[in-house]
Amino acid sequence: MKLSILDQAPIAIGKSTHEALLETINLAKLGEELGYNRYWIAEHHDLNGLVCPAPEVMLSAIGGKTDGIRIGAGAILLPHYKPFKVAETFNMLATLYPDRIDLGIGRSPGGSAEASIALSGNFLENVRNMPVALDELLHFIHQDFEASHMFSKIKPTPIPPVAPDVWLLGTSEKSAILAADKGMAYAFGHFMTDYNAESILKMYKKNFREKHPSKASKLVVAVHVICADTMDEAENIAWKQYSRTTSQPTVDLNVAVHDQLTEFKSKTANMIIGNPKQVKEKLVQLSELYEVEEFMILTNTSSYIERNKSYELLAKEILTS
Repeated sequence: MKLSILDQAPIAIGKSTHEALLETINLAKLGEELGYNRYWIAEHHDLNGLVCPAPEVMLSAIGGKTDGIRIGAGAILLPHYKPFKVAETFNMLATLYPDRIDLGIGRSPGGSAEASIALSGNFLENVRNMPVALDELLHFIHQDFEASHMFSKIKPTPIPPVAPDVWLLGTSEKSAILAADKGMAYAFGHFMTDYNAESILKMYKKNFREKHPSKASKLVVAVHVICADTMDEAENIAWKQYSRTTSQPTVDLNVAVHDQLTEFKSKTANMIIGNPKQVKEKLVQLSELYEVEEFMILTNTSSYIERNKSYELLAKEILTS
């Protein structure tokens, strides 16, 4: 099993935005030391508690502080941007850090309606045009426009020795079908959907084989994990983070009232919470169910110490055992 890291660049309790950005760099460095396969950072706009609106900026800094781990965006929200600019930016990164760059593409707004309007105007119209924009981006990345196409005359320079590896991120049948149709690698956001993941992933693989029989599909599943030395400790860390993000009264989990516990269990039902052996057991079950070999681990906690320890415990249990 391969493990990778998904970082939303959260601001921990008592920390500044500057410290949060430094911690994203530290997490990538730690991930490389621990043997994680890749590190992705997400894009969000004016969302409380999250501090990265520009993954490409952070990737430039992270690439200079790491040596071999693959680094990428999870995701660049394509409806906000012109494909040519995205291709230029990630070709630049792939030139700086050869054969290390992943370009994850998403279509969520990443913020409020007002933020979307400020970024790109008619966001819903841009979402409807997403398949066309995605085609355009792939042609720019692979430099394979037909000679008659007006964009065949331009290049998203610099052209790197190895093109960025382009992934489509999603949580639904629609995104799985689009990724398969385009022959793209697919990252499924298990942590942010209640849809039937098993059927969606099977659909992606089946459609991919039918559309691209000479290619191998590539899949990663992103899951939200909190790992600690004991189950009780992991649950308390999850409770602290839940209380903080939902503005619930900050009380000890053991004295939380029934309604609070019910909502907490509902909100964390899609998370994997436990000690290292429990988390590994659950990941192995999902690996067999989904027929997937790589998980991208998202861990948001109230402190960076707890977050780093979670990744460390998981690496020790799975990557070095």
